[in-house]
Amino acid sequence: MNLKTLFLWQKPMQRVKISLIPIVLLATYFYGLRVLVLQAIVLLAGMIAEYLIMRTIQGDKTKITEAVHVTSILFALSLPPTVPYWVAVVGIIFGVVFAKGVFGGFGRNIFNPALAARCFVYVSFPSQMTIQWAKPMSGFPGGFLKYSSAPDMITSATPIITMNKTGQSTSLLSLFLGNVSGSMGETSAVLILLAAIFLIVTKTASWKIIVSTIASFGIISTLFFFIGLTQVDPLFAILSGGFMFGAVFMATDPVSAPKDDTTRIIYGVLIGLITFIIRRYSLFTEGLMFAILIANMFVPLLERTVKELSAKRKKVTA
Repeated sequence: MNLKTLFLWQKPMQRVKISLIPIVLLATYFYGLRVLVLQAIVLLAGMIAEYLIMRTIQGDKTKITEAVHVTSILFALSLPPTVPYWVAVVGIIFGVVFAKGVFGGFGRNIFNPALAARCFVYVSFPSQMTIQWAKPMSGFPGGFLKYSSAPDMITSATPIITMNKTGQSTSLLSLFLGNVSGSMGETSAVLILLAAIFLIVTKTASWKIIVSTIASFGIISTLFFFIGLTQVDPLFAILSGGFMFGAVFMATDPVSAPKDDTTRIIYGVLIGLITFIIRRYSLFTEGLMFAILIANMFVPLLERTVKELSAKRKKVTA
């Protein structure tokens, strides 16, 4: 069996992988070569999991989709730099098998598999996922010649955790550049914005989902900030945590996201509002992961409702 028959190559997924290259390289600079090792392990585990689960469904015609490459890369980038390898492997297997394979494979899954994988390890292994965070390296060559951060470069807080506990804000410049503690691929707003531009220009991701998600979250955050119901600066809220990363790469998943433009806007607004509610009123410091998975469940209902309303409106105007 050669690579041509084993893999299903998908051009949109290739463009997503291209957009992720600078983010992976920056994560390597900040946190060391362990980032690349983790990416390789997760990618291998994800491909094996997809092949085995889909072979039980499709038999000898099974092909490993390029989508599982993207799922594996995104999932790995959403993890803390210090996460144990075994936690990452358990997570990607869960995401590929239970959030994708059991639904029938690519194109049939309801939930974003990368987010489902992260949610599973987040609630199953909280100590490995939330207690220790590596401080990013600096100076040349950074982490390109180191396996990982030194033991004395470990902190217990990310910018958003620090804000929630002490009210102390991290500089916006640091959040833009990414030299703050956090998940491997979620810290640099600059690279995420550049990736968003690339994906939008190449028509790989929906700008309506990205803009409506960020705008709805930003508007309600600004409203609550100015009326004194929250002390978190709206721009800090947008740039901190995994909000930008999730809005660009996770919310726009071509399978679990809506296909209709109107529904995409409603979907994005729903994600933004739910994210704010979870961040503001729950014990979880992050909210976007849960918000997208909740919105995924409503996609069929939203699409059907919008379609029915559109049909009624056409009848009235006819």
